[in-house]
Amino acid sequence: MKKTLIVVDMQNDFIDMALGTKEAVAILPNVKAKIREYAENGDEVIFTRDTHTENYLETPEGKKLPVPHCIKGTVGWQIAQGLYVEGCRIIDKPNFGWPNWNEENLESVEIIGLCTDICVVSNALIIKANFPDAEVKVDAACCAGVTPETHRAALATMKMCQIDVIGE
Repeated sequence: MKKTLIVVDMQNDFIDMALGTKEAVAILPNVKAKIREYAENGDEVIFTRDTHTENYLETPEGKKLPVPHCIKGTVGWQIAQGLYVEGCRIIDKPNFGWPNWNEENLESVEIIGLCTDICVVSNALIIKANFPDAEVKVDAACCAGVTPETHRAALATMKMCQIDVIGE
């Protein structure tokens, strides 16, 4: 069975810059170990990268979250140092969820990253909807939300939608 690890938005702006949190910083060792595990097993690793342009504040998202972040080409947009593994694919996504997961051949998917309560839950639900027979799981120990409370709420939502939550 093809195993895929999806690393959601582990970018500097979400870790320790514009929208960073201490919880995001705290999961870095877990995330790095999980990526290494998949890479060493020869499994697929896909990184998503939240990607905005200079006019972010004029967009619908920017009007609701008026904090410029993940502007393409900036340090904040880059995947955190030490996480990327050579040869892995990067998907630049302009909003919370990547709608084109249905173009993938996903059988067994594990999702980790940031933010649990926005982009992780969005992508998990899109994948589960497009691949209802696929094994979809989220490692809570490799995710952080905007707040600990919203992190837990997103995990509960995913459980209700038949996504396996591990690492709690």
